[in-house]
Formats: sequence, C-alpha cells, structure tokens
Amino acid sequence: MPDLISALHLSAPEATLAVGGLVLLMLGAFMGEKSARLISILSVGLLVAATAVTVTGPLGQAFNGAYVADPLAVYGKALIFLSSAVAIVLGDGWMRRARIAKFEYPILIVLASAGMGMMASSGDLISLYVGIELHSLALYVLAAFHRDDLKASEAGLKYFVLGALSSGLLLYGASLIYGFTGSMRFDEIAAYAAANQSTGLIFGLVFLICGLAFKVSAAPFHMWTPDVYEGAPTPVVALFATAPKVAAMVLIARTLEGAFAGSHDQWAQVLILISLISFAVGAFGGLAQKDLQRLLAYSSIANIGYALLGIAAGTTAGVQAMLVFMTLYVIDQFGFFAILLSLSRGGKPVRRIADLAGLRKDKPLTTIALTVLSLSVLGMPPFAGFWGKFYVFGAAADAGYWMAGAAGLVASVVAGFYYLRIIKLMWFDAAPEGIEPTDASPIEAKAIAWAAAAFSFPLVILGLVWIEPLSRAAAVGFGAG
Repeated sequence: MPDLISALHLSAPEATLAVGGLVLLMLGAFMGEKSARLISILSVGLLVAATAVTVTGPLGQAFNGAYVADPLAVYGKALIFLSSAVAIVLGDGWMRRARIAKFEYPILIVLASAGMGMMASSGDLISLYVGIELHSLALYVLAAFHRDDLKASEAGLKYFVLGALSSGLLLYGASLIYGFTGSMRFDEIAAYAAANQSTGLIFGLVFLICGLAFKVSAAPFHMWTPDVYEGAPTPVVALFATAPKVAAMVLIARTLEGAFAGSHDQWAQVLILISLISFAVGAFGGLAQKDLQRLLAYSSIANIGYALLGIAAGTTAGVQAMLVFMTLYVIDQFGFFAILLSLSRGGKPVRRIADLAGLRKDKPLTTIALTVLSLSVLGMPPFAGFWGKFYVFGAAADAGYWMAGAAGLVASVVAGFYYLRIIKLMWFDAAPEGIEPTDASPIEAKAIAWAAAAFSFPLVILGLVWIEPLSRAAAVGFGAG
C-alpha cells in the first residue's frame, strides 16, 4: 500500500487531468452545449493546477520504473500543460464565433495533455506507447472537430490513417527491442545495449525513431502536416504546433539518451539525416505556399529539424539546447496563430499570405507584432528565435556536427525569404481595394499576440535569465551526457 500511495503521489499531474477531465465530461453531459464556456474556464484552471502539482511534486520512479518524475519531465510537463491552457483560451472565442462551440473541445485537450504528460514521464516502452496513443486519439478528433467542413474531415482522416501507420512502425520497433533485450524498461535496455551491439537491436531502434519522428512531423515523415494544418480549425492547429511537439521531443530525448545512450553513434546518424531532410523540406517547401497555415506547417518541419539536431549532439548541452529552442518556439507559434485568429478581411478569416497586403495602413500595431514574430522565427538577432538556434548550433558544433549546423544555417537563410515576403507585403504592398481588415477576435487573442511579440523582443533577454538555468537543471537532472 505505501508503494501504491507513493506511485499515485508521483503521478498526481496525470491523475489530476484524467479525473478532472472525466468530471468535466459528466458536467457537460448534464448541462449540454450551454456549458461550453464554463467548461473551457474550468479546463484552463485544471491545467494550471496540474502545472502547479508538477512543479511542487516529488521526484522519483513509480510503477516499477514505468513512470519517471525527474527534472526533465517537470520542465516538459509544465510547458505542455501551460501550452494546452493557452490553446483552450485561443479556441474558446473562435469556436463560438464559428458556431461550433462544444464542451468536448477543452475536455479533449485536457485528456490529450494527460497523454502528453505520460510521454514526458515514460520509463519503459509500454508507458511510451500508452502516452502516445492517449494523446493521439484526442488529437485525431480535434483535427476533424469542424465536422461540417470538408477540409477538416479530410484532415482528421489523413491524420488518423497516417497515425496508425506510424504506430505500426513504433510497435514493430518496440517488439524488436524487447525481443533482443528481454526488457521494456529503459534502464535495463540501456544496460543490455551497452554490452551487446546487435544488428537486430539497431533495426528496432531505427523503426522506433521513425515512429517518433512522425509525431513531431519531421521529414520524411511529414506528409500529414501541411494538409492537417490547412484543414483543421486554426486554434486546433495552434495546439498541434506546440504542446504535442514538446511532448514528443522530450520523449525522444528520454528514449535515446536514456535507453540507448551507449548506441549514440548509431542513432545520432539517423537523427542528423532526419534533421538535414527536415531543413530542406521545410525551407524549400515553404517557398511555394500561398496558404498561411500550410506555410507554418513547413516552417514547423524545418524548426523540428533544429530541435532534433540538439538531441543528436548526445550531450547535456544538447538536451538543454532542445529545451530552450522548444520553449522559445512555442511562444512564437502562439503569437503567430493568435494574430491569425484576430484578423479577417471582408468578414472572412485571413488565410492566404496575400491577405496580409497593406496591413500596416489599417492595423499598424498588429503589423509591428507580426513583423517581430516573423523576424524571431527567421532567427534574426537579437530576437527569441535567434537564441534558440544559437543554443542548438552551439551544442551541435561542440559535439562535432558543425557541418549539420552549417546546413541548418543555410536553411534559415532560404526560409528567410518567405518570412521577409510576409513583412514586405504588410509594409510595402497596397491593400486589396474595398476590403479592409477587421478585428475578428476577443481581447484574449490580441493579448496573447502582443505578449508573444513583446517576449520575442525585448523581454526574451530577461526570459533567458530564467529559462537558461531551468533548462540546464532539467538536462543535468535527467543525466544526459
């Protein structure tokens, strides 16, 4: 009994979300659709409470090592839960304006967050798979949440089918790893891999990496990303671009640095290759895009390449670089999507890049915010995106992967074209005649946009004072390197 109480205490964040999500589901079922706003507010409170429980909770292992609460898990889950809360705030007003507000939307995000928390705390292959599937099932439904929209239904179907394929790859890799090591636990797999470098184990590792790469939309496993980003509701895409990617990146770091630390030379080659392909696909694929959400999809593919490059370094500095990069990336992404949700032209949401033409004339403050965010994602110093890439390239160069870092720098220059095109359209092109941009969002979306832009510069300088030591403590406490 003491062991069970200790295990439940360690897993309190996920238990809070799971039990709270079920209670909110019952509340919504009894109150009906009129409860959508109330449940959104309660869901945000629940996620904030889970964050507090995570930060103040004990550290250790539970359920025979299947669940791990360490500094890396704490950092990752705090970022995941807060990102999910912001996604609910962004989606609440948009759903009501689109007349598709339902109480299930925030509940699905809460349940997905429970799965993402499990991913960040996975200590064996079973908890890894349970966490992935729990969050994925909720995301499949969210992608097709606007069920009367053909593109949304198509996005949900594509995401589900390709997600099933990735789960098959992941399970096949896990079965090979278990077959050769005789264990599901990461620490026991690490002990076996250090003493036995079998070809079958390496094959299992490659399949496992391929399945995980799908979850972060890294090329060449990115085929679902542009279509899902284009078809899914905009606030849902904002969620896809943030919290699930953080969860998957923490899981990748935990799996490779924890279970396969002794096989670094093998898996680092795979991650470097995936990073290089992601650089190329994200940078050059974005050049041909006309839809803003598809453009952000290709941007996310390139940016995930940078984060994977940090993990490939195989050092404490590399894990820290990934955490810093993902933190700054999440803030920039929420700023971008908040601006998309706060604008319309002719009564229609701004979706095409051309719709931003002449924005400075009617919305100068929004133009400034979007300019700052574009320069940040581009990696222009001294904006937030520059510091994220600075950490990643530094860790890669210190580990001897300076050529891959140079390729990432070239990709940043190429991707700079489509960000500079956005800035050029807003500041120098004429707006379409007779169609003026209008506010289409409640104050919370504009507040999030401005907060993200202000953080990107100049508040990032102060933010790094906190982010840098916290991310270092998470990487050191995890024991990477």
